[in-house]
Formats: sequence, C-alpha cells, structure tokens
Amino acid sequence: MVQGSCFCGAVRYQAAGPFDSMMSCHCSMCRKHHGAAFATYVSTPLEGFRWVAGQNTLLRYQSSPQGMRNSCSVCGSTVPMTLDAQALALLPAGPLEGELGIRPQAHMFVGSKAPWYTISDGLPQHEEYPPEFGMKGLARPTLKPRPGVTEGSCLCGAVAYEASGEPLSMQNCHCLRCRRARAAAYGTNLFYKDTQFLWKRGVERVGQYKLPEARFYTTAFCRQCGGGVPRVSSDRGMAVIPAGSLDTDPPLRPQRHIFTNYKAAWFELTDSLPRFAEAPPSA
Repeated sequence: MVQGSCFCGAVRYQAAGPFDSMMSCHCSMCRKHHGAAFATYVSTPLEGFRWVAGQNTLLRYQSSPQGMRNSCSVCGSTVPMTLDAQALALLPAGPLEGELGIRPQAHMFVGSKAPWYTISDGLPQHEEYPPEFGMKGLARPTLKPRPGVTEGSCLCGAVAYEASGEPLSMQNCHCLRCRRARAAAYGTNLFYKDTQFLWKRGVERVGQYKLPEARFYTTAFCRQCGGGVPRVSSDRGMAVIPAGSLDTDPPLRPQRHIFTNYKAAWFELTDSLPRFAEAPPSA
C-alpha cells in the first residue's frame, strides 16, 4: 500500500496498486498547477484508491472539458485526480511514500516543454499524448516576451506577475518539503530581489501556507485554481518564483541540484548540473 499527502497533511490518500503507467507531463497546465518543470503521474485502478482524510478541503478546478484538477485548499499542493469513466486514479508521484514498483516510462507534451528545462534521461518523448492514448491536446495561449522582463501566471490566469532584470539564482530542490509542496520530482525556484517583483493582477486571490516548524518555508497559490505562484518575503527582501508558473523564458537556467539526499527514489539525475547532498555552501 502506497501512502501520499498534501504539503500540510490535511489531504491524505492511499493506493493499493498496481501502478499501470508512470509518465512525466510537460504541458503548460501541469507545469502551472504544480509550479514545477514537469509533473510525473502514476495511474492505478480506481477500486484500489481511497481518500483517507481531507476530501472536504479539496479545491477543484475544471482545467479542460475532460480534466478536473484537485489541490488542497489549505496549502495549495496538487493531489490525485480520479477518472470515473476510465476507473482510474492519477496520483502525482512526488509526495508518494513506499515502493511504487515502477519508474518513469516516457515524457509527454514535450512540444510544450519549459524552454529552461532540458530532458536528458533518454526516455521516449511525445509531442503531445502518446499515440496509444488516442487523444489530442488543447491549444494554450502564449505571451509575447518583453526585453528585460520575466512574466508568469497561475493556471487559471487570475493571478499574474512580472520580475525585471537579472535574477539572483535558480535551483532545483529535492527536499521532501519541495516534493510535497509541488507534488513533483522536485521544485525549481527562481529568486529575485523583492524590489524587482511586481504583481500585475490577482494578489487578492493569493493564498499562503507557512510550515509551522520552518523559519521561512511558505507556499503561495491561487485560491481559484490551486496553481503555484510567487511568494514575496519582505523579511528576506526576496521574491521566490516557482519556475513552473513562468510564461516567458527567464534570463537564467537552473544552476544546481540541492538536498539530493532526499531525492525521490524513482527519479534519476542524468544532467551535468552540480549536486549538493544538503544545502549548497554559502557564497
């Protein structure tokens, strides 16, 4: 039996398996909902899946005619989708605890891949859905870039922002907090000075959840769609942007992997970026 939960623990679930497939999706909707470079899902028969707690706290957003995306209304973390017509449950792999008995099999929607992310693992790649799915993707709007400005938004578009100039850093974090908060293999964050950051619209729709035992760790999300959005920390003079929410290509690429001691067992690091078992040494 595999267990999973949202970041705050309000929503908990379990699945008996077996897991039939494991795919990493690069579509803009998955990237925005998770706030990550890509989302990795496992599918399992619906009869073996159950909500353990927190169904009454689910935030549901109809992202497409076929898709109802679920997240926790307390912390914004993405949680499983159930497909009644197909008798399937789709579970984000990042927060799962226990041996899955499966590894990622392919990448899909690589035609929508984030320009700042490079696929390096050698797995099959599909422009949209794999052919055996018999489905086509939906057209998504694109934003014309402006020189010197990086822009982003949530999944539903109600919240939007921009950051000007050069970011301070960009890194991939594999800690359990990031994996649960993003419900993904890892979280990629872009850091700007708070004076470089501007909300364009929807700041009143932004919800936040601070981990009680953490000094700073706080997640921010759109209360309408659950999509990950930036968090502005005036205490640190910094804006932390979940890179999956970006609409335009930032002027920086991920510089390192951190907290790799806590990496998801099913995810393999195959790129050449520097790796740090814990936090990187201070500059």
